[in-house]
Amino acid sequence: MCGRFALYTTIEALADRFDLPELPAQLAPRYNIAPTQPVGIVRNHAQSHVREWALALWGLIPSWSKEPSMGARMINARAETVEEKPSFRAAFKRRRCIIPASGFYEWMKKEGAKQPYYITAADGDLLGFAGLWENWSGPNGEELESCTILTTAANDDVSQLHDRMPVILAPEDYDEWLGAGGDATSAQLSQLKHLLRPFPVDQLKLYPVSAYVNNPRNEGSECIVESVAG
Repeated sequence: MCGRFALYTTIEALADRFDLPELPAQLAPRYNIAPTQPVGIVRNHAQSHVREWALALWGLIPSWSKEPSMGARMINARAETVEEKPSFRAAFKRRRCIIPASGFYEWMKKEGAKQPYYITAADGDLLGFAGLWENWSGPNGEELESCTILTTAANDDVSQLHDRMPVILAPEDYDEWLGAGGDATSAQLSQLKHLLRPFPVDQLKLYPVSAYVNNPRNEGSECIVESVAG
């Protein structure tokens, strides 16, 4: 799964990596992004189909949900069943996005405790998680945009910590994932599934960090400082 991640970079690097024609207004460094918080997503504009930056709550709220609290349980979507699940299938068909990240966290169970690890690109580049977004309208006219991160089986590196990992897209696959706009056909959705695979081994690095990151209220670069595994 993916239950916590980080994004710290410059606006220019973000725009360059994800081919954004307009720079985000601001980009505060985040080292401990947690579920239900606002996160940045890259998607195609509904009319122009040009890439845009937007903010969405992490935890997808299906359009048919009666209340937004459902999103807290929808932070991840399994790639193997995303086309079938009522909560995700509409978004998979027409509202795919990329969720930029500098890295993510996973916890290793060890002698009754959990040791946090930070996982990032071996070459220092930004990662792009495959995501879905949704628009929810409440009974009183309120509107919320939300998102979820797709997960797949862990590669040999990450499997030391957990059996799942986020789907990390290669930059050359961004266009295919986002699509050209409109509803994807069943054939197009089936074709997309070849992107929903574990990230290649040796292209990630992982190392233990302190328990400081365990509290989602804690922020700052201290979260990613390497420590001795307990």
